[in-house]
Amino acid sequence: MSALTASEHNVNFRDLFQLAPISLWLEDFSAIKTLFDEWRSKGISDIEAYFAAYPEQVGACSAGIRVLDVNQRTLEMFCARDLAHLVANLDKVFRDDMHRQHAHDMAALWNGNGGFSSQSVNYGIDGRRIDVRVNARILPGHEDDWSRVMVSLEDITDHVRAQRGLKFSEQYARGLFEHSPVSLWVENFSGVRHLIEGVRDAGISDFRVFLNVHPEFITRCMQEIQVIDVNRQTLKLFGARSKDELFGNLDRVFRDEMREHFMEQLIDLWNGKLFHQRETVNYSLAGNEVNVFLQFSVLPGHEDSWDRVLIALTDITARKKAEAYLEFLGRHDALTKLYNRAYYDEELMRLGRKGPFPVSVIVADLNGLKLVNDGLGHAAGDALLRRAGEVLKKAVGDEVCSARIGGDEFAVLLPGCDAHSAEEVVERILAVTVLNNQFYTGTALSFSLGIGTCTQGEPLSKAIHAADAQMYAVKREFYLGEGKDRRSTD
Repeated sequence: MSALTASEHNVNFRDLFQLAPISLWLEDFSAIKTLFDEWRSKGISDIEAYFAAYPEQVGACSAGIRVLDVNQRTLEMFCARDLAHLVANLDKVFRDDMHRQHAHDMAALWNGNGGFSSQSVNYGIDGRRIDVRVNARILPGHEDDWSRVMVSLEDITDHVRAQRGLKFSEQYARGLFEHSPVSLWVENFSGVRHLIEGVRDAGISDFRVFLNVHPEFITRCMQEIQVIDVNRQTLKLFGARSKDELFGNLDRVFRDEMREHFMEQLIDLWNGKLFHQRETVNYSLAGNEVNVFLQFSVLPGHEDSWDRVLIALTDITARKKAEAYLEFLGRHDALTKLYNRAYYDEELMRLGRKGPFPVSVIVADLNGLKLVNDGLGHAAGDALLRRAGEVLKKAVGDEVCSARIGGDEFAVLLPGCDAHSAEEVVERILAVTVLNNQFYTGTALSFSLGIGTCTQGEPLSKAIHAADAQMYAVKREFYLGEGKDRRSTD
């Protein structure tokens, strides 16, 4: 095999230059070298500071570059007919975004590097933006005058566009996460999965029974949860000033009543339900109960590890309070806050069936309510009724059914209480009434009270009739003593 001649060798390298799949430029930087020598002679040492003070000098460097040759890929890339067409339109190719990066490239040469590598933006003659990766090297033998510099431009427009799209998608997703109107948590449940699988491997089949026998397992699972991120609504919902503050106080957020709900969540996971939802209770850092609707989902692609879980918490505290208030109104008298007639009747039926016996009933009638309504107005009468409710609740407590069963009629049900004990309750009611009258000015509060008691096997109606009879007898004595009939308008 014979060796290639010099001419053949040059032709081959020329072909390699022309047919290279990336854009190649052969350029003359000797004018930049001369300019740099001139600046150094004037005492300039910090080129970046010099460019910052005199940005037009970056343009002077650009103007000093002379394009000697480009390859075919370059002409195609920039939509140029030939080298002359390209050179005539360099002001369209190198503009706008590239100038800042060009200053850094020139600084690399100033600092003694034999070239530079960077990412920049050029433009096709047709106006297309072209993102490029630039590599420039001073060719061997030209280090003293920079008269031959090879520059390669790799078109990375598609890559940059994809990165830009990915960044936009990430920002969009982050924006949706951060600004969601519901509380969002990203958590790692892989430790919980490990504990659950350990129980399964131990041969446990009834997980609910296991949790009832080993409640400490629930605590261990709670401790294994790793909170990765939360959004702004979460901080607002739980009263945290920062994520660090919230993460450092999770034991104050997840406690008490929520353990029962978390047990049900663990049972769902045991049964393979990687998406589930339920109402539960958390607590704010201030200690307030926060009722939430929880939606739990292991994210796609993480079903085998549970290391990425999305939890959405919708604040339903206001709804739960409204439901509780409606439930309260369904069982209570809105004015006195005592139980209402419907609840009283239900309790009568329940006690009549189940006891415990003996059961005593105190019937109370508010004296003089009509006189107050007619003489002072219904607002004054309502105030007197509210005071009656305060007295009965204070005297008998919240565990006893004290109810308003009519306009000015009240009843107290005392299960497991004989006649003697009922009389003690009446004495307490009268004593609290005296204190109430000392606290309030105006019309004195007064009750007519009657007691009835029944034992097992006797109907409760017997006790109610007895209490009514005694109450009416006391009431007659009250009005006779006052010298007026209770329904009189005088």
